[in-house]
Order: sequence, then structure tokens, then C-alpha cells
Amino acid sequence: MIDIMTAGGAIKRILTIGNAMKNLAIIPARSGSKGLKDKNIKELCGKPLMAYTIEAAIDSGCFDEVMVSTDSEKYAKIASEYNAKVPFLRSKATATDTASSWDMVKEVLERYRVLGKEFDTFCLLQPTSPLRTKADIVSAYALYREKAAHAIVSVCEAEHSPLWCGHLPDNREFIGFLTPENMKQRQAGKKFYRLNGAIYIVNCERFKQDWFLYQKGSFAYIMSQNRSVDIDTAIDFELAGIILRGGGYNHLKFYFWIGSFFSYKIQKRTSQRRCA
Repeated sequence: MIDIMTAGGAIKRILTIGNAMKNLAIIPARSGSKGLKDKNIKELCGKPLMAYTIEAAIDSGCFDEVMVSTDSEKYAKIASEYNAKVPFLRSKATATDTASSWDMVKEVLERYRVLGKEFDTFCLLQPTSPLRTKADIVSAYALYREKAAHAIVSVCEAEHSPLWCGHLPDNREFIGFLTPENMKQRQAGKKFYRLNGAIYIVNCERFKQDWFLYQKGSFAYIMSQNRSVDIDTAIDFELAGIILRGGGYNHLKFYFWIGSFFSYKIQKRTSQRRCA
């Protein structure tokens, strides 16, 4: 047991992870990503991207096993160098662009079962969230215990309110784009949150019955925006590097604007060349 202080200053006693639960960390690292080539092993501030997640998982002390799910012998070798387990490679069926993360998780749990290993929870830790810390993982598991949850999913506050978003018709006329009610809610300062892709803790038995996480019995673990960069593009990769080098979130927003501006200029020039 440990004592923690709540936001209101009260002391609350919760169970520590200990040996009561068997927990598996699953780090998905498929090769051949199309958006940013080999992003999962691309060097970020001196280490392959996946190394940040492997190290955070191991250092958290929450897991009986930290494994990388990959279809690549090269990726498996790199994962092993950072002390992750790679007991098997992904099947072709779960290594395609159309296979979901949950298809991969089902395969991992079944193959471990065949090996004689079963777990109470799995924690999906995507390597594209390198700024998630070991403390985030520990705190998310503490929340899982405190809430007796089916699942814990990490989120962060949305950078932009969805109340300012809407659909446009082909002629781009603002019909139904915003409503007076949207404007009132926005002015009331209501907070919105988005999934950040960093942590998914799931009860294995519950997962066998229902893979959909966003329902009663599942809770959000809130992370700061500056630890919520989810790498999908070259700009995302640069932003993560800026933060890791100590640039801070204000620098991040500045570079994001600069990156967006130059991305627009490059696209415009490319379009002009195609027309020429």
C-alpha cells in the first residue's frame, strides 16, 4: 500500500502494483511505415524512437514482461538491445496496413497463452509517444487500481475546441457550420480532451469479451500536452526532438507554426511545378 495526496489535499491509500497482478507491456513496432519511413527505429536525440518507450516501461517496474510486437528481424534485434522481449514475430495477417492494434493484441495474448503465460492486464504503449514517462505509467496503473477499472486510456486537453469545427458544403457556405449554442458553450470555458495514444491499460479478461474501451468502467488518465506528442509525420518528429532537447512547449508551438508554414509553401510549389 502507498499513500498519495489527491488534488484536494486529502490523503488516499491505494494498492501498489506489486506481484498481485501479472502485467504485460506490448510495444507495437511494425516495419515499413509509409508516413515517416522506419519511424519506429529512426534516431531521435541519439536513440531509436522505440527505445524511449522500452526504457520507460522497464523503469516503471509495473510489468512482468515488456515485449515488442514486430514483423521485422532488424527491429527485433534493436528491441533486444534495449532489453525488451521479442518471443515471436507478428504474423503476416497482423502486419498489414489494414490490421488494427487490437488484432495484434489478440494475437500476442493468444501466442503467450500457447507458451504457457497469461496476464491480468496488458498495457499498449505506442513507440510514437516518446515523451510519456515511467511516472505516467506508474500513475496510470495506480488509477487502474483505485478505480477498479476495466481500462485506463491516456488523454490530454485538446489544443483547439471542437466547438469551432464543422462541416462545409461544396460551395463552402457557412450553413450549419456553427450554432449559437456552440458559441455559448465555448464562452463558458468548457474543456475538451483528446486521445493522445500514449497509454492503454486493459483488463485481459474484459478485453476477450469486449475490445471497445470507451464506456462505463473505463477512465481517462490525463497527461500534459507537452508529453502528448504522437509522432506520425516529420514535423511531429522534429517537435519531439525540440522538447527532448529542453525547448519547452512554447518553442514547440512556434516550431509547429513554422513547420506548417513551410509545409504549405512546399506543397504550393509542388502543385505549381505539376501545373507547369
